Amino acid sequence: MAVLLGVDTGGTYTDAVLIRDETEVLASAKALTTRHDLAEGIGAAVRAVLEAAGLRGKEVGMAALSTTLATNALVEGQGERVGLVFIGFRETDLIKHRISDALKGDPVCVLAGGHDHSGSEVRRLDEVGLLTFLETHNQGVSGWAVAAQFATRNPGHELRAAEIIGAATGAPVTCSHQLSARLNGPKRAVTAVLNARLIGMIDRLIARAGDSLAGLGIDARLMVVRGDGALMSAEQARLRPIETILSGPAASIVGARWLTGVTDGLVSDIGGTTTDVAVLRDGRPAIDPDGARVGGFRTMVEAVAMRTTGLGGDSQVHVETDGLGGGVRLGPRRVVPVSLMAIDAPDLVHRTMEAQLRSATPGELDARFARLVPGVSRAGLGDREAALMERIGDGVQALTAVLRTRMDHGALTKLVGRGIVQVAGVTPSDASHVLGLSEAWDATAARMAVELMARKRVGTGERLAPDADRLARMIVMQLQEQTTMALLETAFAEETAAFEGTPEALSRHVLTRLGLVGHRGLLAVDLALNVPVIGLGASAPTYYPEVGTRLRCDMVLPEHAGVANAVGAVVGRVTVRRSGTVTAPSEGLYRVHLETPEDFNDPATALTRLEAVLRDSVEGHARAAGAGDIEIHMQRHIKTAQAEAREVFVEAEIVAEASGRPRVASG
Repeated sequence: MAVLLGVDTGGTYTDAVLIRDETEVLASAKALTTRHDLAEGIGAAVRAVLEAAGLRGKEVGMAALSTTLATNALVEGQGERVGLVFIGFRETDLIKHRISDALKGDPVCVLAGGHDHSGSEVRRLDEVGLLTFLETHNQGVSGWAVAAQFATRNPGHELRAAEIIGAATGAPVTCSHQLSARLNGPKRAVTAVLNARLIGMIDRLIARAGDSLAGLGIDARLMVVRGDGALMSAEQARLRPIETILSGPAASIVGARWLTGVTDGLVSDIGGTTTDVAVLRDGRPAIDPDGARVGGFRTMVEAVAMRTTGLGGDSQVHVETDGLGGGVRLGPRRVVPVSLMAIDAPDLVHRTMEAQLRSATPGELDARFARLVPGVSRAGLGDREAALMERIGDGVQALTAVLRTRMDHGALTKLVGRGIVQVAGVTPSDASHVLGLSEAWDATAARMAVELMARKRVGTGERLAPDADRLARMIVMQLQEQTTMALLETAFAEETAAFEGTPEALSRHVLTRLGLVGHRGLLAVDLALNVPVIGLGASAPTYYPEVGTRLRCDMVLPEHAGVANAVGAVVGRVTVRRSGTVTAPSEGLYRVHLETPEDFNDPATALTRLEAVLRDSVEGHARAAGAGDIEIHMQRHIKTAQAEAREVFVEAEIVAEASGRPRVASG
């Protein structure tokens, strides 16, 4: 019997599942994700699932991890301080291509150097300028990104710059050509910056996950789910953490297919931080041809075509005071539910909100709390941030006690963005506790927090809601409304050829609204989703039946919907893809763009050489990732042109793919 362990570390819960012989779910379990030390949540979930199945750790033959950590970090603007070395580009490219937005004020060095489209050097690399820059900007930088012009045609300058940076700083270096073989240097630069920002975070997760598994007697190989649903080794994930963005959602799609047998439909996975919607076609997730888009940035990471919305069970509830009626909106930022924060500090949380309820005037910071997250780098912070951390201390504090000036609000925003501080506030999870839909945490604290929000005033001067129950229903209905919009936007985005307008505008169009309710007048208007929706996530059974009713479609809620990510982690395949290019810089010359470009006199020899290199590369990486029974597929895409009645070779791309199921150790 082969026993497979799947673990998913989400923003709120860590899930674990055991599957026997890739056919049967033996047991599943959940534990709270412990952001200060992910090992605690992983250990608790794995220990619980082993006990539920009556198995010992040494009986596990393979372990696989999917995680929303990288996705959530980019959505919430978190990550460590990095530096960028930008070679052969203009200073204006930083703003034009939003690289400055990705850097968020972190150091950047624009250097002379780079190559042209044929891989020939345009200018020599300014090594002296790089060393001078490193001497003054090395402090507090956890990782470096290097992006050079046409590095995919000749990576020499990126590799040399990485060598210099590594020797001078000892910090990890991400070269853009190692993340993608496609052109578009600025886009590769953004991808490299985000990868560098995630390295420390993912490294800690994998290290602590390994410690937790070893402590339970599990010595099986650890795999990690990539953003396209395939598996990679933990060692590969440490070097290229950007490839784990959308890891959790990708695993959920693989899990949804395995759990339901549905081959065509929409998959909607609600977590604590995000709702992820994807399309399932012919049993496979659709891949985004333009690269994964997360946190407002388009990357060059091959991943599932996913619409990620900052909407989850732990989304912050905002009060809308515009207009006479008022209302609420959710997200995109995640906060800790007050009902969960009260588990850690019940006396302070209850005492604070009881005092706030006795006040005749609602306060801006009512039912808001903060706590520090241990173990996160605090390099590069100013005096104001340090003073605010000092006031927060080691426990939970009310924001009314630590925020003294408006400038403190800015300091808090910076600390939250760096992942150093967690803030608690009212969330849909709290609303569910008020309505009795959930009983996991402190329902009394949830009711007080929602009541405090209900007292806020709208445009008429009236209360937002007459009581906590009414506001809780408003919050749940708003979550269902925003989920409905996310699903409609995905559907319209897939059928752009049939409609004029953006998916956002179409989903909110008056005819769409009328069609969903089956309007009958002089016109009969009907609109519905024409495919089933697979609802995933622990809270999907609570919120999604009404969403299915609104969209007039089948809502499929599988038995193990709450652990679909963990299921998908262990039923996927190891898949490695690499691509390479052959160009013709001049007549009779054919250049293979390897780490050191090689020239040949005829295209057939050049293509054969590139194909051999790619075949060896994908097979070696797949084997290193733990794959067995490897299958390799090669594709050639050759561009030619007609010139003087003859066909002329222009360029060729070869794509190599190796795939296989991970090798499973016997118990």
